[in-house]
This record gives sequence, structure tokens and C-alpha cells, in this order.
Amino acid sequence: MAAPEAWRARSCWFCEVAAATTMEATSREAAPAKSSASGPSAPPALFELCGRAVSAHMGVLESGVWALPGPILQSILPLLNIYYLERIEETALKKGLSTQAIWRRLWDELMKTRPSSLESVTCWRAKFMEAFFSHVLRGTIDVSSDRRLCDQRFSPLLHSSRHVRQLTICNMLQGATELVAEPNRRVLETLASCLHTLKFRHLLFSDVAAQQSLRQLLHQLIHHGAVSQVSLYSWPVPESALFILILTMSAGFWQPGPANLPCRLCGEASRGRAPSRDEGSLLLGSRRPRRDAAERCAAALMATRRKSEVKQMPRAAPATRVTRRSTQESLAAGGTDSKRELHPPATSQEASGTKRPSSAPAATSSASASSSTSSSKRAPANSAPQPKPLKRFKRAAGKKGARTRQGSGAESEDLYDFVFIVAGEKEDGEEMEIGEVACGALDGSDPSCLGLPTLEASQRFRSISTLELFTVPLSTEAALTLCHLLSSWVSLESLTLSYNGLGSNIFRLLDSLRALSGQVGCRLRALHLSDLFSPLPILELTRAIVRALPLLRVLSIRVDHPSQRDNPAVPGNAGSPSHIIGDEEIPENCLEQLEMGFPRGAQPAPLLCSVLKASGSLQQLSLDSATFASPQDFGLVLQTLKEYNLALKRLSFHDMNLADCQTEVLFLLQNLTLQEITFSFCRLFEKRPAQFLPEMVAAMKGNSTLKGLRLPGNRLGNAGLLALADVFSEDSSSSLCQLDISSNCIKPDGLLEFAKRLERWGRGAFGHLRLFQNWLDQDAVTAREAIRRLRATCHVVSDSWDSSQAFADYVSTM
Repeated sequence: MAAPEAWRARSCWFCEVAAATTMEATSREAAPAKSSASGPSAPPALFELCGRAVSAHMGVLESGVWALPGPILQSILPLLNIYYLERIEETALKKGLSTQAIWRRLWDELMKTRPSSLESVTCWRAKFMEAFFSHVLRGTIDVSSDRRLCDQRFSPLLHSSRHVRQLTICNMLQGATELVAEPNRRVLETLASCLHTLKFRHLLFSDVAAQQSLRQLLHQLIHHGAVSQVSLYSWPVPESALFILILTMSAGFWQPGPANLPCRLCGEASRGRAPSRDEGSLLLGSRRPRRDAAERCAAALMATRRKSEVKQMPRAAPATRVTRRSTQESLAAGGTDSKRELHPPATSQEASGTKRPSSAPAATSSASASSSTSSSKRAPANSAPQPKPLKRFKRAAGKKGARTRQGSGAESEDLYDFVFIVAGEKEDGEEMEIGEVACGALDGSDPSCLGLPTLEASQRFRSISTLELFTVPLSTEAALTLCHLLSSWVSLESLTLSYNGLGSNIFRLLDSLRALSGQVGCRLRALHLSDLFSPLPILELTRAIVRALPLLRVLSIRVDHPSQRDNPAVPGNAGSPSHIIGDEEIPENCLEQLEMGFPRGAQPAPLLCSVLKASGSLQQLSLDSATFASPQDFGLVLQTLKEYNLALKRLSFHDMNLADCQTEVLFLLQNLTLQEITFSFCRLFEKRPAQFLPEMVAAMKGNSTLKGLRLPGNRLGNAGLLALADVFSEDSSSSLCQLDISSNCIKPDGLLEFAKRLERWGRGAFGHLRLFQNWLDQDAVTAREAIRRLRATCHVVSDSWDSSQAFADYVSTM
């Protein structure tokens, strides 16, 4: 009897607490009701009035509400604002109550957007709070406009920040300045512990202050936080300074800007230990890196931006400011005369701020002299085609003599100073193409003659493991920076480069990936590469990638159009094209998943077979738009799969003309190792359907290992669907459990007859049936009856597709 008494006591408490405020709430709502032009409305129920009163006074009643019995609490939950609804979640779960329906209704009423059909929402509370955080941060939602969002006792950003797993920064870096402001310090600390993915969309040009805020934000979220993935989307005209800032911070490098305050977390982390000189060596390797043409080209590119950037940067204190002109002049002093020797690259001691004696001689060593001599004998630049015209710049006039760095002035003022530094200056008034700078290192000259300091001057922190660049055109400057960082980015596990206009920079990328693969602890296991054009045929590019990254497990590569304008022999590559696309055998690799999208044109089957032979661990293969010279070439590929890829489980063909390869298709369906086969828009039944369908069904009836068959877009029709029904007959040993017959011109009467045949055999045919974009709208009643019968044996996924409109759209594009 104790439990009922306690329940009755809590109920009485609820009514007594609410009674004091019920009259006040009733009087407030009665006044506008009398003056309403639409007439009097039904008064709210007494229980609802009590619930509203309790919700309005949750600040003092919260603990008592948590102790209410489940039936009463269930009625109060929809009346709470989002802050108390989120706080009471754990208590509600203990009482067997769910708030998912309430959060879904809040999403529909307040966010007013429909989630993607491809998205599976497992927790509507987390989804709502994450979206709410983004809207408040950008100022696109007014929390005072709805009582469910407004509560003076809570901070909207702080309360919702612990649910944010993915943050998107758009346009002109909106929200970055607000997050690093001192009032939002706790918000940023919460984000650093829970945020996993940082996305940038549709970025525009930003000012220096916004970039400084972004620098602090990335330092907190990546270097001292848990962000593991950075993605950039749709940036048609990337701003080089901002792009390089995001890249270098993602790679784990940090050097405070002149306007940044000292990082509190950096001070706590380094307290009690001396700074390590070898932090930079984690990225650059155990020995001093070879400074290749890419770095020297980037160094020259940086010089073109310094004049404009130094005007925008805030003036630093005299004690910590270093004039770039003195650095440039000291390098130019050695470059204006071929007999004068360059200063050696800065050592780790100089990078850390050690003063260099002012009496240091201009001449250094015989090695430097030989470097200077060899640099003056460079071969003329080769006029290689570039993706876009290169801008010209005038070299600054250099003064003879060298000015040395002093004290902490060796620290750079911006991001470029620790990634690259101005390498040298040429003769006064001399104009030079940027391409010539990149070409000048191919004649065997000493790389240190235009040497760049290592990144040892910057601090090294944790870096991300996933980098994605979608539709971000990479200029020469950006591509060089990316390749420079990639060559030693050992923590990177997944890299996606999608439609970045790499062009001939693909050779630099391959060199960087090869260098990365040689690093101890390299973790890169997934590479996704797609572009409109490629200077290499796609199969040769695939061979080069697999050779450069033998430990790669997932490779997805797509080239839409072959480009004949790109010359493979591109000056500026660290390795010659023959070194990249050599004809030697590919060593055995660890590929488990290979996806290839081909441009139009016949593909050499032997090259594809060579990749497959070296991929003995391959489990999934997808070929999109592949064309072979003859059915025999396609059969050669299939025979290679059978002999060398014994672990293959999933095989997919999309947009391939297999009308003349029916024998090869039957060979595949008889393969007893494959578990899933996809023929998507492959024109399977275009020729000899009456003879081919029975042969196909017979092959499937004898295959007991095939679990899934996907046939979208093959014009199967009613006759073909009824023929497939025999796969599930009583004399069949097939174990097919997934069937996709979308876009196959199937009509309602054919689908109904298919369902009746499955019922006649009385067996659970399969678990999943996809019927998208068929002609089921021609007879809605029959279609509903067919789907009802099918759902008794399988899970049916369909849609309300308007076939007449689709046909009209098809005719309009003819």
C-alpha cells in the first residue's frame, strides 16, 4: 500500500502547487478570448492549465516534477520548454517514457525542414539541439519569439552545445568571432570535447579579424579538442590565405598571429617541461627534408602576397615585430650576384629565437658556394600548359648586404612564415612567370639554394584524421601547400579530393602520397579522388596510386572526361612521369574496396587486370561507365576476378552496355563466392530476352550463396518480372533475400501476378524488395493490392512516382 499512497501524495502535491497559479493563468487567457473577433474558443482543460503553470515555474518546482508518477509526467512533458525537456530526459527514460515524438514535433514546428530521405535519425533530441545551436549562432532564429525556446535561466548556446557533433561555418565565417569571445568561453570548451566534424560551406572572402578568430577557433577545436574531420564544400574562388590557414591548422601546426592572445591551454600543457626541438620532426621526418621544386615555387608565390597582407595586418609591438623586407633583402643580396653566396637555411636554434651574431660573415661554406653556382646555371623553363594563366610579379629591389634576425623577431607574423618563406629575390625590375620558378629546380641544382626552413619553428599539436575537399578548385599555390603537408601527414586516415581541378598537379599529389607512404606510422587507408579531367588515363592513374600506397584499403577514383591538353611531362614534378607510370608489375597491395568511374572510351582490359591481380584481398569492386573493346575483354576481366580475387563478395556494374555480354553475365551468376551483384542500367535484356531470361533464372536457381541481386534500369517489364519469380520456386536452391527491380517499366497487374506466384509457393521469398520509379500509378488500386500481398512475405520499399510526368521530361530532352 506504500506505492499507491506515494502516488496519491504526489498527485495531490501537483494539484496544490498548480492551484495557486491556475487562476492567474486563466485570467490572462480569458481577457483576449472575450475580445477575439473569431468568437470564444473552448477553454483549456484544468489539467492543461495546471501543466502550463508548473512549466512556467520549473525553476522552483523542477525536483518535485521529476518525482511525479509516470502518467502525470507524460502529460507535462509536451508543455515544458526545450531546456527542461532536455534536462528531464534521463528521468523520463527511467520511468519508461520517451520524448522522441515531442522532439520530432518541435523539429517540424520550429525548424520547418524535412530531413533527407537518406538520413536515418536515431535521436531527434540531439538533431534538434544541434540545429538549434547553429541557428542561434548565426542569428537565424529568434529565441524570444517562442516560449519553448526562451528561458532567462539558460544560455541557448551553452545548453545546446553538448549535443553538437557537427558544426558548419558558412559564407564570411559567421559565428567564429562569437565562439572565441570571452563570454562564450564555456561554450567553446564544451564544443572542444564533443565536436567531431567541422564543415565549411560556400566560403567568401573574409577580413583579417575574422581569420584571426578562425585561427583561435581551429586551435581550440582541433589542437586541444576532439575534431577529427574537416570538410570544405563549394568554394568556387578559394581565398589562398584562408585556405592555407585551414589546411595547416588541420595538419596540426600552430603559430599564434600578432593579434592573438597567448593560449591558456598551451601554457597548461607545456608547464613543467622544456620545449622540444623535435616537435616539427614528427611531421617532417627524422632527417632534414629535401626541399623540392614544389616548396620553392610556393615560396616564390608567397612573395607576391606579402605587400598586400602586411598592410592589412595590425601593427605589432616593436620588440616582437620583424620586417619582412630585411628578410627578403638578406636573401636577395645573395641572389643578385651569382658569385655571392646565400645564407644557409635557418637552424633549429635560430627558429626558436636564438640571436644570430651581427658580425656573421656573408660568405658561409664551400657547399653554399657550389649551391649558388649550380643555381645560376639552371636550364630554361619549359613552357608546359597550365590549368589557368599564371600571374606575373615584379621582384623587389634587393640591397647588397645581409640583415640578420634578432631575438624573437625570427618568429613570423602570419601563417605563411612558418609554412614557407620567401626564398630569394632576383635582379631589380626583372619579371618572371610563376611557372618558371617551379621549373627551375629540375636541372639537378641543389635544392637548398632556394631553401625553405622546416616547420620546426611552429608548435606541433594533434591533427585531424579525415580531410574532404568538395568542389574547391586548387590553384598552383593551394595544390603545392596541400602536397607539402600531405607528404608527412601521418595521422591522416581518409582523404577525399572531389572536383578540385588538379590537372597536372596530380603528379605532385602522387609524389606526396608516395612520400607519405614511406613515413613511419602512416595511417592513410582510404582515398577518394574524382575530377573532370586527368592528364593520365584512369587506369594508369589507378596503377600509380596503388603503387604509391600499397597499404591503402579503400580507393574510389572517377574521371569524367579524358584530357589531351594536359602534358604528362610537366616541369616542376619531383619525380618524372615515367617514374610515376612505370610499366613494372604492381606489388601486392591491401585493397579491400575499389570503385572506378570511367570516362567514355574503350579501356585496356590488361591494365585493369594487372590491378586486380595485385589486389588479392579485394572484397568489393564497382565499375561505372566502363567500356571494353570487345566482350572477350570483359570476359578476361571476369576470369581474372575468379582466379585472383577469391575474397570478392560484392560486384557492381553501372551504366555499362552488357547487351552483347550475356555469356559473361551468366558466368558471373554461377560464381559461388559472390554474395551481391548489381547490374544498374546495363541494358541486360535488350537482345534475346526470351532466350536469356530462362538461362539467367536457371543460373540463379543453382546458386546458393548469392544473397542480393540489383537490376535497376534494365527494362525488365512484366514478362521479365514473372520469369524472375521462378527463382523462388520449390525446386530452387537460391537463398536470394534482396531484390531491386526499380526503374524497370513494371505495371500493377504484373506486380500483382508476381505476388500471387510467391504466395502459391508458400515460402518467405526474400527480406527486401525495392520498387522505385515503376509504372505503378497507372492503376493505384491494383498496385496497393499487390504491395499488400507482398508485404506478407517481405519488406517492400516503393514511392509515389508520376510516370506520365517522367515520360514528358524524357521527351522534352530528346
